[in-house]
Order: sequence, then structure tokens, then C-alpha cells
Amino acid sequence: MKTFLAALGLFSLVAASAVAADDPAAWPRRQVTVVVPFGAGGTTDVFGRIVASHLQAKYNQPFVIENKAGAGGNLGAAQVAKAAPDGYTLLVGTVSTHAINPFLYKNLPYDTEKDFQPVSGIASLPNILVIRPTIPARTLAEFIAYLKANPGKLNYASSGAGTSQHLAAELFAMKTATQATHVPFRSSNDIMNALTGGHIDFSFDNITLALPQVQANTLRALGVTSPDRSPAAPDVPAVAEAIPGFDATSWNGIWVPAGTPKIIVDRLAADIAVIMKNPEVIRRCQELASTPTPSTPEQFTAFIGGERAKWAEVVKAVGIQM
Repeated sequence: MKTFLAALGLFSLVAASAVAADDPAAWPRRQVTVVVPFGAGGTTDVFGRIVASHLQAKYNQPFVIENKAGAGGNLGAAQVAKAAPDGYTLLVGTVSTHAINPFLYKNLPYDTEKDFQPVSGIASLPNILVIRPTIPARTLAEFIAYLKANPGKLNYASSGAGTSQHLAAELFAMKTATQATHVPFRSSNDIMNALTGGHIDFSFDNITLALPQVQANTLRALGVTSPDRSPAAPDVPAVAEAIPGFDATSWNGIWVPAGTPKIIVDRLAADIAVIMKNPEVIRRCQELASTPTPSTPEQFTAFIGGERAKWAEVVKAVGIQM
């Protein structure tokens, strides 16, 4: 009888522990996987690790980064879309995974609107329009005029079809009625080498990589793709100053599988807001030429909707499909 009661007590204790572990109000009680759908070392990975490290410190539970690169971010996003909606799998998504890829890829392995719950933005950062210094243009207006005088004769680089560099250039072409030839490269480092070597005419590339080349006078900067000037390059105008409404900002944020309890979603959003206001994190954002963009789930959802509408139009106009 004593053995039976002891076993019953042990069973009750285990059952109670299981209930507590699954209780949304008690989240997190175990390891949380943070999926980054790109390789290690990139901007998305850096921001994912910043958020994960601060969440781990707060909750004293492991928040483990898993880099699941491939198919423009689709492989990692699909993994999260199929995960249990219990708060133990997060996605560090981007403008690509949730605002561009739905229109770029014919058969996505997930539905960006139905399979995910947006939590909060993390940060945004502009690309920067850089040209080889031998081009006779020192302002954006002069460069647009030069493009119009040489339709289709200039070429521009990106790190692949459908990337932010590619679509920023296509949006620019749409807004200015200009033409140039797209030359895809494997990486931004390859683009920098081609630009400084004079093999490519211009690119809307990663500001953190391009800015040192601008400061060394090996490239000329004509504009940043955010609506306003970047604190990292205050002397470089926003493209929007010459082309009203132009915005091709890269951004990232946190998503969870659809159906994740609201108490977890709201707690995560509140945590991210605190993290992105941390002075150390703000300094890191400045080093990465980025702007913190924490938001409520509702604000983030509305923002994504606007981005989807914009990039759907660009992808359709360009006529590309992966």
C-alpha cells in the first residue's frame, strides 16, 4: 500500500510538473529554439543572437539559435510554421521571408499570413546606393540623368534575384523610368570587389559593408533606401529626398507559429521592447547602422501588411518567379 501511495504521489508530481511546463502563464520552463533562416554572421543572425541572449538572461532558460539557411529563408520559416504553437520555437524573419518571398516563389512551403503570428519588429536598416567613382555623377539627380542618357548601358549588382538589393534597384528603376542590367553575385563581399574593381557600375548594397568603401573614397554614395537619412551616414541623403515615397528598407522581427497563446506573444513583445531600449543594444544597433523597431503584435502585423502590398507590386512588375 505504501509503495502504491508513493508511486501515486510520484505520478502526481510528474503530472503536475508537466501541466506547469505546458501552462502558457509559466512560459518558458524549458529550452526555446530560435530559428534564424539564414547563415551565421549575417545581420539577421546577429539580431537573433542579441534577442536570444537577453531572453536567456532574463528567464534563466536556454534560448538556442538554430541557423536553418536555404531557399531565401524559406527552409527555416517552414520549420517554424510546422512547429507546435507553444512558444518554444521562434523565428527571426525578415522582409524577404514575409513580404517578398510570398510573391517571388511559386510554391512556398508555408502561408505567411495563416501559419505565423507576428510578435514584434527588432530592427531595420537601409541599403545604400553606391556607384563606381568614375561615373560622372555626384548627386542622385545627376545619376538619374546619366542613367536616362545611357538607357540599358549600365549594370548593377545584387546578391541574387529577389534579394533586397535586386528589388531596391527595380523599385528605383520603376520610380525613375530608367533601365540598367542586373548582374547577380554570390555575396555582398563579391559585389564590393566588383564595384571597387570597376566591373560593375552601381548597387543598392548592405550599408555596413559599403560604408567603409565610401569612407575610403573607393565608392561614391548617393543615397540610402530608408525614408530618412541614416545616423550612420548623416551626410548621405535619403533616396526619398529626390524620389518622394521611396522606401526599400531591410528589416527583421520575431514570429511564432499561429495559435501560440496570446499571453506568450504579448510577453515576448514586451520583452523585445525592453531589450531594444537597452543602451548596450542601442550602441550595437548604431554599429550596424540600424534602427531599433520594437512594436506590439498589432503594429507589427499592420506594418507587414503594408510591406507585402509594396513588394507584391514590384515583384509583379519585374516579372520574376523562383
